[in-house]
Amino acid sequence: MVLVRLKGVSLAFGNQVLLNKVDLDINAGERVCVLGRNGEGKSTLLKILNKQIKPDEGLVQHGDTLKVAALQQELPVTDPQTVYEVVASGLGELGETISAYHEEILKGEDVDLVKLERLQHVIEAHDGWLWQQKVDAILDRLDLPGDAAFDSMSGGWQRRVMLAQALVSEPDLLILDEPTNHMDIATIRWLEEQLVQYKGTLLFISHDRAFVQALSTRIIELDRGSIYSWKGTYQGFLDHQEQRLAAEETQNALFDKRLAEEEVWIRQGVKARRTRNEGRVERLKEMRNQRSQRRERQGSVSLAMNTAESSGKNVFELEHVSFGFDIAGKQGEEAQRKEIVRDFTSVVMRGDRIGLVGPNGAGKSTVMKLLLEQIKPEAGTIKVGTKLDVAYFDQSRSLLDLEKSVAENVGDGKDEVEVAGRSRHILGYLQDFLFEPARARTPVKSLSGGERNRVLLAKLFLKPCNLLIMDEPTNDLDVETLELLEEKLVEYDATLLLVSHDRAFLDNVVTQLWVFDGQGNIDEQVGGYSDWEIRDKATKAEFDAAVKAGSKKAKAPSQSKSEKSAPVPAEKKPAAKKLSYKLQRELDELPKQIEQLEAKQAELGIETGSADFYQKDSEYVAAKLDELQTIEQQLETLEERWLELEEMAG
Repeated sequence: MVLVRLKGVSLAFGNQVLLNKVDLDINAGERVCVLGRNGEGKSTLLKILNKQIKPDEGLVQHGDTLKVAALQQELPVTDPQTVYEVVASGLGELGETISAYHEEILKGEDVDLVKLERLQHVIEAHDGWLWQQKVDAILDRLDLPGDAAFDSMSGGWQRRVMLAQALVSEPDLLILDEPTNHMDIATIRWLEEQLVQYKGTLLFISHDRAFVQALSTRIIELDRGSIYSWKGTYQGFLDHQEQRLAAEETQNALFDKRLAEEEVWIRQGVKARRTRNEGRVERLKEMRNQRSQRRERQGSVSLAMNTAESSGKNVFELEHVSFGFDIAGKQGEEAQRKEIVRDFTSVVMRGDRIGLVGPNGAGKSTVMKLLLEQIKPEAGTIKVGTKLDVAYFDQSRSLLDLEKSVAENVGDGKDEVEVAGRSRHILGYLQDFLFEPARARTPVKSLSGGERNRVLLAKLFLKPCNLLIMDEPTNDLDVETLELLEEKLVEYDATLLLVSHDRAFLDNVVTQLWVFDGQGNIDEQVGGYSDWEIRDKATKAEFDAAVKAGSKKAKAPSQSKSEKSAPVPAEKKPAAKKLSYKLQRELDELPKQIEQLEAKQAELGIETGSADFYQKDSEYVAAKLDELQTIEQQLETLEERWLELEEMAG
């Protein structure tokens, strides 16, 4: 069933055509991701579909009873309401009445009974108790404190509240514009789980490739005013896009060749002009018109990095480093201690590529500042290596002067810059980052978030460095620019420290992780994010199995009252037994069997978690889910047996 339909829709802002006579259907039950470069009009398309703005021409058709809710890209600047009030406002006027009733109830003895009765009548007249239950249920499901002040929450938690506001009305169509902005990885994973369970239709914009891969059942791409649709996975879309652009390039080349031949023909001598075919002349005019209307695909960002001479072997040596601060308590309460780093020891060596991951507020940016000697540790030492040339990408973009132009910011007022050993004009260099000369003279304050990040990258890559520290470099970058940045960082052969919540970016760029738990502990792990996630799941499964085995032993028959009063002799630890040959062989084989099953479990987990898995044949889906369940049961049995034999062996 079609929920929303666009027919022949066009929209332009000045000379920039965002949509050119496009058609689009959004069907019930789909999870549709909108992709495209920065500035192609993705957010504008969502606003048209939500009837927030009108197109210049064409039709936007909604179902008569269609209920739409949207989560905007920008959070409210200030909102003095409680979380309960913000969520209930998703129900419109009825939500305001429910909020007023909730607020009145909380007054206790000071409650205004007349007002309470009036609110109660309004709620009952509109079947409001059912909706009040739904507000309570969504707060509980999303683990939100209803009486907390919305203003006091972090960006990630505010997004969670706004999602609850969008979901509470049970919309048929949920529209999300960059929902993962400001979220840490754990919250992004949580959001994925919530949206997979959502029964309605989902339409969203995201540049987080892992998020798109996990959620989308269909992808629509905005490219030069046209819409291209692909039903299937994100990886399938990438293959399809490559083929489409290659075919377009071939067709354009053939067209240009025919046009050149016709231009030669029309310019032939007098005899040829006397005998020329008028129909052919008209076709030539049409070809010229077609060529003038063609919109060339904007070039790609071209990234080149200036590298310095090699640093010393040890870049940083951290010994028993600790750092924290006190958080002021509420009136009458004592200050609370926030541990950022607790007794951390590590060595960063030349060529290391380390990703820092963990919850928002866990201290990743603070550790960067400790390494850069912007702040000092409270305990322990940090020894900085020799011959270091540092380039630092700051997520707050504090290195940019918003009043100055792009060219002034990047070139520091100079017309020439040195790139890879040769001199280049600043305007030519900025074209590598998709800034045309006119745009390069624009003040930075008028740029979008993605454009500001490109300015910062352009400035950063001019600095010769052998240590690159990047704090959230992927924010606001479109997928194409993000992938080009990945390529350059993979080629970069010096030391890299990177904070990111983009799982695919971490997998492709780093070779080890510092995992922050938010309590001051930092765990060093080898590999990318997916490697750590698989190991972390296996560790938790092993821990759960051990707890389960321990709980079984704890269920021994209870002693009688007289037995409890008698003195209990100290228990002697049994001497280690030598296992029989058969049992020892079983013990030796168990880790290998467990490892094989865990590998198969991970493989099936990836398959069953893909966006297109449930579109396959129902018998195939059922068989794979049964296989996964069987493996999980086998793993549990083997792990319990392993623990049992280990204990027998002492």
